[in-house]
Amino acid sequence: MKKDLTQASIEPLLDYFEKIIPLADEEEKLVSERFQPRLYRKRHYVLQEGDVCKHMNFVVRGCLRMFAIDEKGNTHILQFAAENWWITDIGSFYERKNSKLNIDALEDTMVLQTSFENLTALYDQAPKFNRIFRVLIENSHVALQKRLLQNISSTAEEPYLSFIQTYPQLSNRIPQTQIAAYLGITPEFVSRI
Repeated sequence: MKKDLTQASIEPLLDYFEKIIPLADEEEKLVSERFQPRLYRKRHYVLQEGDVCKHMNFVVRGCLRMFAIDEKGNTHILQFAAENWWITDIGSFYERKNSKLNIDALEDTMVLQTSFENLTALYDQAPKFNRIFRVLIENSHVALQKRLLQNISSTAEEPYLSFIQTYPQLSNRIPQTQIAAYLGITPEFVSRI
């Protein structure tokens, strides 16, 4: 029987948090109150350029991508987020400014999302979440530094191999054109690798 895509259990998110810092029962209850399930059908936008990013998203099922389109119409993918990954335009979310990025669904995708107001209330109600989200931001920053260094100092094949290591579950789920846009190379080069 196919899983109902309109419902999401909070359990994957609680499991994720538990790996960082164990939660008490009352903290788990706060998570279930502050995060809401949301289904995005394939090709639907979670965020469009020009809008303020209103939610931080934890992917339960499916796949999202964050991207920008340059003045020539080229798509530049900054991030994919599949199961147990986070995705948001962090600058727009925290600064409450219009985004220069887009986030859309590459597959039917179920997320657990929280608003800026709910997240700050969570920080106030349970300070442990300040640490949890600091760890998330730190890990994201480290990954971004590694990717930037790789883009400026590696051979042409290394970014692809790193992509396969970072996103092993995605290499067969998304088209090579998407992988190429993420890596900044041509789809033909991805085919040759």
